[in-house]
Amino acid sequence: MNLINDNGCGWLNQLPKRINIKTLNKDLLSDYLIIGAGYTGLSTARKLYEIDNKKKIIIVDAQIAGEGGSSRNSGYLVDTTLNDGFTSNKDIDAYKKKVKIYDLGIKAVKKYIKEHQVDCDWNECGKYFASSKLEDETIAKFFSNLLNDLNYENKILYKNELEKKLGTSFYNIAVYTKGGILLNPAKLIRSMVDTLPENVDLFENTQLLSWKKINDKIICQFKNSQIQSKKIIFCTNGFLRSLNIKKNYSFPITLTASMTRPLNDQEFKSIGSPNEWGVLPIRPMGATIRLTKDKRILIRNTAEVKNPNLMDSITLSRRVELHKLGIKKRFPNLAADLIQHSWSGVVCRSANSSQIFERIDDKIFAAGCYNGSGIGVGTLFGEQIALMSSNQQSEEISIIEERKKPNRLPPQPFLNIGIYTRLAYERIKAKSEI
Repeated sequence: MNLINDNGCGWLNQLPKRINIKTLNKDLLSDYLIIGAGYTGLSTARKLYEIDNKKKIIIVDAQIAGEGGSSRNSGYLVDTTLNDGFTSNKDIDAYKKKVKIYDLGIKAVKKYIKEHQVDCDWNECGKYFASSKLEDETIAKFFSNLLNDLNYENKILYKNELEKKLGTSFYNIAVYTKGGILLNPAKLIRSMVDTLPENVDLFENTQLLSWKKINDKIICQFKNSQIQSKKIIFCTNGFLRSLNIKKNYSFPITLTASMTRPLNDQEFKSIGSPNEWGVLPIRPMGATIRLTKDKRILIRNTAEVKNPNLMDSITLSRRVELHKLGIKKRFPNLAADLIQHSWSGVVCRSANSSQIFERIDDKIFAAGCYNGSGIGVGTLFGEQIALMSSNQQSEEISIIEERKKPNRLPPQPFLNIGIYTRLAYERIKAKSEI
């Protein structure tokens, strides 16, 4: 199956097109073969080179490196999450372990940015979990108390204060968390492509068709060639299942988003000239929305089970109508034709919102399933899966392995029926938050 992504991503369209694209066209041998060139795969390659620059390292991606989910997300580097199933009383210990992983992820990205002097519009402005329904105050207070117990600085805000902060009177209740970071995901992932060590071979538009382990070798078949590797590391996140990697533990979800043109001075003044901000929904399936550094509004308010390899233009255009509605609800005085870019992307989820980080055997490794938190966790897992595949240990690996493991999923067609039903239920509950 061919992987197809629309070319409407607003983050990517602000960057110059890459021209140094290499596609695999001959048989090769490697010590390490990495499948997937997003945050995880690129971080894996970089770390493997640091461990031993004499090893032959190859990384392949079915699309253009970094132009899948890594650059198509909303640009939140999260310290805490609300809609992840770990905020019940009985699972506070699991939540503690998860936010510890988030903290390690933030540190991994910070370290990379400092080492390579990356400009990715980094803003340590925090984030808001918000709702238009005051009845969600109960959820907000419970979450705030949980964060207080874990020593995460936060504050509950109400309508008047939120309007001053966000420039919209739409929201009635929110929990502000200080530790969240906003950034431009395409700038960050492009820098990871550009800073790959020279002796790491990157092949793009190169789709893995099949793979198998024969004795001590991994044989991978591509369209016109083959790679034989001593070890293979799968870093394909939403496509792990399609490659038969931990397929009973994760599933892909397709999201769509839109970004407006920059607001002009008059438009920006009309919403109160606020500082850059980011809002995540208190209710699952509500809208994620941002005001970016360059005064654009980004909105993501759809999530669905769909073939992750294709979002056709007709379907995408229908989703854009929901984006327009979401912007109009929040900013009724702005023009209706502000949207400049619209796109789809794929995230990977598990039943209990836990991640995949695993030595499948001594030759096969996998990392992914970030449940929408892939910038930091993906970078961290890439570095640590490189260490694991090199038979090394670290404090970070010990912390990662303490997390809850993903639950086993039901077989088809029950899996899709369950996902459809859950999404439909959450969509109805969050109807006001679109």
